[in-house]
Amino acid sequence: MTELAGKVALVTGGSRGIGAAIARRLAADGAAVALTYAHAAGQAADVAQSIEDKGGRAIVIRADHADPPAAARAVEQTVDQLGRLDILVNNAGIFTGGPLDETAGQDLDRILAIDVKAVFLASQAAARHMSDGGRIITIGSALADRVPGPTLTLYSTAKSALGGLTKGLARDLGPRGIRVTLVQAGPIDTDMNPENGPAGDFLRSVTALGHYGRGEDVAALVSYLAGEGGRYITGTAITIDGGLAA
Repeated sequence: MTELAGKVALVTGGSRGIGAAIARRLAADGAAVALTYAHAAGQAADVAQSIEDKGGRAIVIRADHADPPAAARAVEQTVDQLGRLDILVNNAGIFTGGPLDETAGQDLDRILAIDVKAVFLASQAAARHMSDGGRIITIGSALADRVPGPTLTLYSTAKSALGGLTKGLARDLGPRGIRVTLVQAGPIDTDMNPENGPAGDFLRSVTALGHYGRGEDVAALVSYLAGEGGRYITGTAITIDGGLAA
């Protein structure tokens, strides 16, 4: 597939899980890909090597989004090394949960810094380089719309903020032909939320399909939005959750 040939994409948090699947899919569709990592340098290098082994082009950038301006710097590095930026996928994020009474203010500060502020700064920086047809795609969570149990207040708060951010960016950037969308993922089998982990049985039980999704499922949706399929989609959230919210 070469639908994205000539395009340059930046995938934050692209060293593993959903981010790695997205980086590989966009590269398979023809894009040159930059991917960021915070700590997993070896895994990031492996993803980039797997892309290059199939004839693609990939670069790796260290960017710890606990320092939100690092996200904007990653945009500038992508443009410096690959010449342009057409697609930004804000995938980097963390999960913070626990009993409400045990939640500290610094827990809120940290998740908002990584899951919201870094997304805003990366999107702001990317918009400066994008032309008509640019795409900003953020990976959020179905838990923004449905909270199926306790201990999820912080995470749901942060992921809910992405909905407003997406709508605002779409209005700001629509006149320039830049499309902005939010992909709200449900139970996806990753290191952060493994299918065989402690929450696996419960999450399977509250989906309509009765099983987890794969990173490749999210990557396919991102590829659609990044390509011609996303021409008339902006300012909205698309949920991919196996029927969690049904």
